[in-house]
Amino acid sequence: MQVAGKAVWITGASAGIGEALAIAFADAGCRLLLSARRADALARVAERCAAAPDVQVLPLDVTDPAAVDAALAKAESLIGPIDVLVNNAGVTQRSSAAKTDMAVYRSLMEVNYFGAVALTRAVLPGMLERGQGQIVAMSSVAGKVGAPLRTGYCGAKHALVGYCDALRAEVHDRGVRVLVVCPGFVKTDISYAALKADGSAHATMDDDQAAGVPAEQVAARTLRAIEQGDEEILVGGKETLAVSLKRVAPGLLNKLTRKVAAQRMDAQD
Repeated sequence: MQVAGKAVWITGASAGIGEALAIAFADAGCRLLLSARRADALARVAERCAAAPDVQVLPLDVTDPAAVDAALAKAESLIGPIDVLVNNAGVTQRSSAAKTDMAVYRSLMEVNYFGAVALTRAVLPGMLERGQGQIVAMSSVAGKVGAPLRTGYCGAKHALVGYCDALRAEVHDRGVRVLVVCPGFVKTDISYAALKADGSAHATMDDDQAAGVPAEQVAARTLRAIEQGDEEILVGGKETLAVSLKRVAPGLLNKLTRKVAAQRMDAQD
């Protein structure tokens, strides 16, 4: 798919990777619909997307089923039929499995998995009827391998990858493409909003996050993947090698992961 002129709906567009994606799609000549919970932040991002032929904002909480059900009609009234849906809304975690409240696990699933499934379910019938469309799911390297202190986040992102793998097989012959993007460490503020065991905010920039790749790199690679017809991509530094290591030397990966777990648990305590 050549993205120029396409109608692109991006969730989680108020900051970080979502903001970088919005600017990249704008620069590529796409018509944009930006969604997130904070209307003021969306307005700020929209101002940065001046290159787009049309930019609209639609405040949306993807964990609200009624709002999601009503969102498609509003979205199409703003920019027309959706050509590209980018499920980017997400929240991460910084807490051990033994101490994490079930409410935190449910929240992580609602944002990272069920929100993406609900929006995909909304736009998919129209894409299938038109015989074309692109679903993009922003997963994570943590959706392919385990990451200590992120059990709920890993579970939700693994679920998203599995859903997309199955969906891709169902819709490929009907003209709809499914791309999974798995970033590693990206330099954004996502760790500040990460959920601790009790659901409060982590409110700290992690060292790994601070040293991560720029969000703009993830956005550029995502657009290139859409135009090349890729089905899954990894973006990041050496941490992305863990995905290959899981296939060829799972025992070694498990050993390395235990070492990371010990370091992170000691730091948390």
